[in-house]
Amino acid sequence: MKRFFKSSYLAFFIVWTLSIAAEAAPKDLSDNDKATVNQVEKYLNELLTLKSRFLQATSNGDYTEGTFYLSRPGKMRIEYDPPAQLLIVADGTWLIYNDIELDQVTHLPLGTTNANILLKEKISLLQGDLTVSKVENAPGIIGITVAASDEESGQLTLIFSDKPLELKKWIVVDPLGITTSVSLLSTQRDISLDPKLFRVKLKVPEHNLGN
Repeated sequence: MKRFFKSSYLAFFIVWTLSIAAEAAPKDLSDNDKATVNQVEKYLNELLTLKSRFLQATSNGDYTEGTFYLSRPGKMRIEYDPPAQLLIVADGTWLIYNDIELDQVTHLPLGTTNANILLKEKISLLQGDLTVSKVENAPGIIGITVAASDEESGQLTLIFSDKPLELKKWIVVDPLGITTSVSLLSTQRDISLDPKLFRVKLKVPEHNLGN
């Protein structure tokens, strides 16, 4: 069970922190590739909210499900189904990892994580600290792979349906070579989401009660 929680956490964590350590140099992309990336950027920048079920599977055999919420700019919630006791929330300032089983909460400044790629107000995949290393166009499918200049940092591939353009999946290869795929199912876009979803309730120590 411990391995399940650890790998589930790392799968999303690596997505968001893929390229913090190094600034990537731009790759040569064709005009068609650049047009595709611009199309995806436009889609992401016009995305206000998103809710989706997800299926997460890793090459080391872990499998789990949950619900993913996105509210741009700045907010995200990754809620795993039982028996996992794990919650990841971006509240606009922090990326918060809440291991409910161990009663441990970790805060990371949101701006220092790659959650900011999807959560910042203006999304640009062709500028900043990421390299677009591959653009794939297949019938009905678009794939964009991003990586850090340090090849050992891993890579992330975002997969979209073409018509209509919609985020469907992402695939992460971590520095150890473990592949994690996260598939989005029954996606709802630009719907009203409760602001409470993007808050994490922290327990108040008993000795502070009543003070």
